[in-house]
Amino acid sequence: MTDRLSARAFLALLTDDFTELPNPPGTSEPDGPLGWHGYDAARARAAGRTGEEESVVCGTGHVLGTPAVFLAFEFGFLGGSLGRRTGDRLEAAYAHARERRLPVVPLVATGGSRMQEGMHALTQLQRVARQSALTRAAGLPQIAVLRDPATGGGWATLGAGADVVLALPGAQVGFAGSRVRPPDADPAAYTAEAQVAAGSADAVVPPGELRGTLGRWLRLLTAPSDDPAPVPAPLGARDLPETGWDAVRRARSPERPRAGAYLDAYFTHRVALSGDRCGGADPDGMLCGFGEHAGRTVAYAAQTGTATRPAGYRTAARLIRLADRLGVPVLTLVDTPGAANDAAAERQGAGAAIADLFTAVASVSTPVTTLVIGEGGSGGALALAAPGSTWATPDSYFSVIAPESAAAILKRPPEQVEATADQLRLRPQDLAELGVIRTGDQLFPGTGDRRP
Repeated sequence: MTDRLSARAFLALLTDDFTELPNPPGTSEPDGPLGWHGYDAARARAAGRTGEEESVVCGTGHVLGTPAVFLAFEFGFLGGSLGRRTGDRLEAAYAHARERRLPVVPLVATGGSRMQEGMHALTQLQRVARQSALTRAAGLPQIAVLRDPATGGGWATLGAGADVVLALPGAQVGFAGSRVRPPDADPAAYTAEAQVAAGSADAVVPPGELRGTLGRWLRLLTAPSDDPAPVPAPLGARDLPETGWDAVRRARSPERPRAGAYLDAYFTHRVALSGDRCGGADPDGMLCGFGEHAGRTVAYAAQTGTATRPAGYRTAARLIRLADRLGVPVLTLVDTPGAANDAAAERQGAGAAIADLFTAVASVSTPVTTLVIGEGGSGGALALAAPGSTWATPDSYFSVIAPESAAAILKRPPEQVEATADQLRLRPQDLAELGVIRTGDQLFPGTGDRRP
């Protein structure tokens, strides 16, 4: 990472009206709480180099019209380390955000806790964690931007603890700083790109695109709504399948519209949430994020037609819980032959991940709307479906199990797979008759609206 900007220079990339908050009053002992010889002199030199009195600059400003509270770290001041005065400033800024109902944007550039203050410095992480938790409970979003470096406790609280984590290309990101890692550690593991791949950050954003990206996130996450997300219009077949096997063939057709096409048609613009925050991501199997539909924010979690990995289920659960906390309605698109069932998926906790998504959908108060757009394979698909608020397109099916698997379990020969599909009653019109899905003129012309 090159061109490490000062806190105020970085703020100028994002907002044109930054206003610094008053610094809370405080006193300090000579050379700090430990009496660390030379600590006062080191702080004086840092102040002279940077023009700052502490390692963080806190204030307010607008990003593309949305106001926010910024917590900007000055790495030039003792490596952006956290001390008691840093904690005082961060606590006051968080309190200001809650009083004014503003989102919080940590701009993280820190090496960790300040050694010259010992455990007094380390306990600032507890203060920061509490302030973050109070802000989360107040229903206010936190969007972190990882600069260079973002390491130690600052990364583990202000960075990784945020709702959304954006990072600069090539930024050094990791709990272990460069001077305390094992000598044989792979440096590529401690980068912004690696953290995105591992599901610990959402996106790498070049500096020139950061204002626009952050502005979209802030606008979308600060627009709650009580109304359910409207059901998307079907993009594929409009006539209903004649047989169960016909429904299966349609849903498996490579020509059928997939999640990307539905999301493009539904949203004016959208931003992607990525990663389960547990070491995994499923970018090819589960698309999650927030977008604008008809002037309102809607969160989405969409399967892409592949077998969904455990990280995909955990990412969807993360998305749904965040939307619930922010008061944003959710749209889910079901399209999977089923959950991934290989050995790797089992080792990654497939059952626990699916259970967690079932719990998230069942427990949130924000409205969830579901549309089955392709294959609805067993519990791996049902976990994403909203009870009482699920629709299905004419080129989809939903089944307790795939017809081939059902035939195998029942010890039927392959030639009976098609008949088994009929017996499973998996067509959209079958599901409507069984009360599993809702119907309406948009998806089933002439049927009106029928609730399961």
